[in-house]
Amino acid sequence: MRTDLFDFELPADRIALRPVSPRDAARLLVVRPGQAPELEDRGIRDLPELLNPGDALVFNDTKVIPARLNGRRIGRGEERRIEATLVKRLDGSRWQALVRPAKKLRPGDVVRFGEEGKVCFLGQLDATVEDKGSDGAVTLAFAFHGPVLEQAIDERGDMPLPPYIAARRPPDERDRADYQTMFARQEGSVAAPTAALHFTPDLVARLQARGIGIHLVTLHVGPGTFLPVKAEDTNDHRMQAEAGVVSTETADALNAARRAGGRIVAVGSTSLRLLETAADQEGTLRAFAGETALFLTPGDRFRAVDAMVTNFHLPRSTLFMLVSAFTGLDVMQRAYAHAIAAGYRFYSYGDACLLLRA
Repeated sequence: MRTDLFDFELPADRIALRPVSPRDAARLLVVRPGQAPELEDRGIRDLPELLNPGDALVFNDTKVIPARLNGRRIGRGEERRIEATLVKRLDGSRWQALVRPAKKLRPGDVVRFGEEGKVCFLGQLDATVEDKGSDGAVTLAFAFHGPVLEQAIDERGDMPLPPYIAARRPPDERDRADYQTMFARQEGSVAAPTAALHFTPDLVARLQARGIGIHLVTLHVGPGTFLPVKAEDTNDHRMQAEAGVVSTETADALNAARRAGGRIVAVGSTSLRLLETAADQEGTLRAFAGETALFLTPGDRFRAVDAMVTNFHLPRSTLFMLVSAFTGLDVMQRAYAHAIAAGYRFYSYGDACLLLRA
């Protein structure tokens, strides 16, 4: 499909720079293709009554690391400021990272991370550029290893806020809590599974009291979630692979819920993509541990997921293409036009949708 079919205009004031407080005070647009009303304005707190007893909510329990590091190149001429976003752990001391400006680095360079005057329990955090690829990708070999390196990164790093927020304000201590879901357990993401940001212990307790199951999977979100589709045709776009796990226990529980007449409701596109990767042709879920680069566009078949909770996404993004595949492009165009006119807050810290299948 042509990429420009997924374009739309969004006023800048619709982009949320902070989440609402409390989290479950966010608005919820219910989208029911082929039903009346097709669009309904509700709130996240209404979710227990919008779902049925026996339905199963699936959350991504990945934890965002403070993956954005600021430093300077040392030991070779004039010191240059370097920003690195850690993308993928390779082993106990080596990370794949995206750096800016990449042209200022070459293999063998040393980058020293940490703002001057910032109190740290260790000395300097140095990393050597082992390898340099395309599009700003490098392999960094850090001087520390294992848990010591993790603590050093946690002290010096900032939360990797999406570009549309980071361009308008710097990350701060509030983001350390705001950009983390209540389910965050497994470290490894450079972006939050933002649909789950709306959930609170009270809301989860109300869902469980109604007989709605809560289940966890893990997909470590990479920076590709923010990348626009530059190809003119969606067939020419390639997703970046992300590592995920669906346990045997979770797969069995979700299969049982569906056999009993319940719906599988993915909270966020990451949960949905992982579940669809782990499902066979009949929609039966299997245990899964590996990488997925699943890219869903209109015309693709959904086998495992019956409904989803998701935020409002960027134009021309793989995420807007996914929700358009789920409910229909024309339906999502009407839904987004309604959301813009009705003042919904967009993107990572914004409001949410409940998308039901036709």
